[in-house]
Amino acid sequence: MTPNLTLILVAATMLGTGVYLLLARSIVRALVGFLLMSNGINVLYLVASGPAGEVPILGEGDGGAISDPIPQALVLTAIVITLALTAFVLSLAHRAWQLGRDDLLEDDEESARIHRRAEENDMASDSEDDADLIAAEFAEEDDG
Repeated sequence: MTPNLTLILVAATMLGTGVYLLLARSIVRALVGFLLMSNGINVLYLVASGPAGEVPILGEGDGGAISDPIPQALVLTAIVITLALTAFVLSLAHRAWQLGRDDLLEDDEESARIHRRAEENDMASDSEDDADLIAAEFAEEDDG
C-alpha cells in the first residue's frame, strides 16, 4: 500500500497555511485557519485509512478488500465538530464587529499584568504579605 503523495502534500499545505492564519490577530483569519487545519486533518485521516475498497462491513464486491469504516466515522465526527466551532467563532466575530467595528484582538491587560508579576517573581513566594501586596495592587488599579 502506497499513500497518495499528492493528497499528503495538499494536506500538509492546508495544515501549514491553517497554522499561519490561526496565529493572526484577526478573528476571521483565525477562523479560516481553523477551517483549513480541520480539512487538512480530515484529508490526512482518509489518506492514512488506506486505499479505497468495497462497501464497509459488507464487502460484497469483486476486489475482496473491505474499506475501514472507523476513519470515515472519525472524519464525519470531525466535520460536525468543525461546523459547531465555526458557528461559535462566527458569532464571536459578529459580536466583535458590532462592538468595535473591527475584528482584531487586542492585548489583554490582565494577562500582561500577570506576566509582569511572574517576571518579577512575585508569585513564587508564599508569605502572608502576598495577600496584602495583591490587595494593594488591586486597589491601585481600581483607583487609576
